[in-house]
Amino acid sequence: MSSDDAQQGEAGGEDQGRTVRVVLVDDHRMFRTGVQAEIGRTEQTRVEVVGEAADVDQAITVITATRPEVVLLDVHLPGGGGVEVLRRSAAMMVDPERPVRFLALSVSDAAEDVIGVIRGGARGYVTKTITGTDLVDAIFRVSDGDAVFSPRLAGFVLDAFASTDAPPVDEDMDRLTQREREVLRLIARGYAYKEIAKQLFISVKTVESHVSAVLRKLQLSNRHELTRWAAARRLV
Repeated sequence: MSSDDAQQGEAGGEDQGRTVRVVLVDDHRMFRTGVQAEIGRTEQTRVEVVGEAADVDQAITVITATRPEVVLLDVHLPGGGGVEVLRRSAAMMVDPERPVRFLALSVSDAAEDVIGVIRGGARGYVTKTITGTDLVDAIFRVSDGDAVFSPRLAGFVLDAFASTDAPPVDEDMDRLTQREREVLRLIARGYAYKEIAKQLFISVKTVESHVSAVLRKLQLSNRHELTRWAAARRLV
């Protein structure tokens, strides 16, 4: 997103008289800082950033304390991912007086990530290539209850929910947290624990813990069985 885009992204028309309060949830501090700099100039954008969080527990604490109109939510977060934030925010999402609405903002355009957060209650999903102008517009639209998707994602979201031959929900995958799924894919692709730790910015010990959890939840014995399981679901 460019700063010029954010300057052009002033809420127009009927939105001029109101401000949308937003919480940023993303585990990359520099990205949060960049979004804050671009959309958080309230006089221009009519968006007020009232809080930030870097993991699931922080997100729930900040969202509960501030009760924003919109939460910009990353899909991949320490503590269970965006789907866990949505699960723990279910009551706030359906509050008839002050509903908190969620807009996923992620680098991922994987189908399972999109469907996972939409199934969890998010009102939309946009990728981090979005411009400042479009992000401000998406925030206002989501605050009004609209559904918003990046153009490339909208088609398969509709197909996934409307098609009569859409694949059934994978209950085994639903048992795994977002981070466990990431580790699962990398293990299945042959990455060593050290390589996974480096790629995901976590410790080797944490990788080992995630692998143990995946094996336990899927009732598998070793990484070879895990690789076959992932290959059968075309996750490799």
